[in-house]
Amino acid sequence: MVRRGIRTLLASQPDIEVCGEASTGVQAVDFAKKEKPELVILDLTLPEMNGLDASRAIREASPATQVLVLSMHFSEELAREALRAGALGYVLKSDADLELLAAVDHARRGQPFFTSTLATTMARNFMDGQGALGEGEALPGTPLTQREVEVVQLLAEGKSNKETAATLGVSTRTIESHRNHIMRKMNFTSFSDLVRFAIRANLVNP
Repeated sequence: MVRRGIRTLLASQPDIEVCGEASTGVQAVDFAKKEKPELVILDLTLPEMNGLDASRAIREASPATQVLVLSMHFSEELAREALRAGALGYVLKSDADLELLAAVDHARRGQPFFTSTLATTMARNFMDGQGALGEGEALPGTPLTQREVEVVQLLAEGKSNKETAATLGVSTRTIESHRNHIMRKMNFTSFSDLVRFAIRANLVNP
């Protein structure tokens, strides 16, 4: 019944084609190997093979296939594990009616997506220093380092490259380099994508 509801939601969109379903992790992997879909929406709790192992197998068999996890579990650790398993996004089933289509749209553009309540918690824990990172370590839930998150926050607040450089005590050229790396890492196509990410991750106020 859950799959039927998801299928109905996705099929209602003119630019989405549902090409198949699977009831077990093994079936999902076999289907992905054969059909190589652009996107697999995967539960974590599956018979025969759990969603994390299925995600790894799918990404290995079909690197062009993106994986989006749809789960009932509100867990930062599971979200991190899903990322490490190759998933691009993590959406709570309770948020699916509001956020699943947005997550699919992000996945289509190769951009990570996290259900808003979880993204807010992860960002708040990071900003509060719970599990502080070294400058070269990635912020859980994104491929961004601590310094890159600081750059995103300052730029999204409206500061110029020069002002951001002054705040962080580095050169303007360094900030420009960070900004270019961020845009590539996150597959942002415009500065507005960066701002939307910062708002969604609760790094700045909307």
